[in-house]
Amino acid sequence: MCGAVYSFVGWPVRDIQLEIQLEEDNCIQNAKQNENLKVASKRAIVRQSLPDAIASDIRERILNGELAEGLTIRQEALAEEYGVSRMPVREALKRLDAEGLVQLTNNLGATVTKHSLDEIGEIFDLRILIEVDLFRRAIAAMTPAHLKRCEEILETMETSYDADDVGKWGSLNFEYHSALYAAANRGLTNDVLHRINLQSDRYVRMHLSVMEQRDPATREHRELLELARAGKTEEACAQLTQHIAQTKTNLLKLMVDKRADEDCESLSR
Repeated sequence: MCGAVYSFVGWPVRDIQLEIQLEEDNCIQNAKQNENLKVASKRAIVRQSLPDAIASDIRERILNGELAEGLTIRQEALAEEYGVSRMPVREALKRLDAEGLVQLTNNLGATVTKHSLDEIGEIFDLRILIEVDLFRRAIAAMTPAHLKRCEEILETMETSYDADDVGKWGSLNFEYHSALYAAANRGLTNDVLHRINLQSDRYVRMHLSVMEQRDPATREHRELLELARAGKTEEACAQLTQHIAQTKTNLLKLMVDKRADEDCESLSR
């Protein structure tokens, strides 16, 4: 045993040296195994760093509209709100800046990204280009497991509609669309789509809630799944194109009215 006191009275020197060497080797091996166990244990525990936790919360506040587009958010105010120093807040804002949700302003804070109407349209044009290609590739490769997963997410989404759980609509919408395309097995394309989704999420929530598009969305989502299940690739892709394009049209009309109202309010102050 490591650290034990040994008595080698009467033993040949050679045997004593061999015994000590063997014991030392065992100690080293046991120490390495214990260290490996510790490392494995650490890997098994998923922790979120303070900047990650703050970034997640600010991200959700942006997506749900609590932090409106164009709003200036100060590091000092955020640090006080979260009860932390400015350093983790600064790191959180850098991450959100990389995602395109905020634009850093010197070292003082950031501004919530405000997309122009052309940019909002571009976001949904990109969705059509990428998602229709993914859907076309996925349909022929879909297995019963893929279809079951789509059905499960769709049921969860419909439950969230009934519960008026707005906070889940954007993420569930993206999760469902991603499940439709999963069989395409296009990792790099999915990474690009995930970044685009961060920009479109708040508009999708707005489309579903403010414009009361939950029933049409539910119907269209079910139609997409049934067309995929039937292997009707061209019909499914045409339906997906129409689904996203109509969302774009509705949203642009909404944003024109919303920003006109905001301009009127600013002038009246």
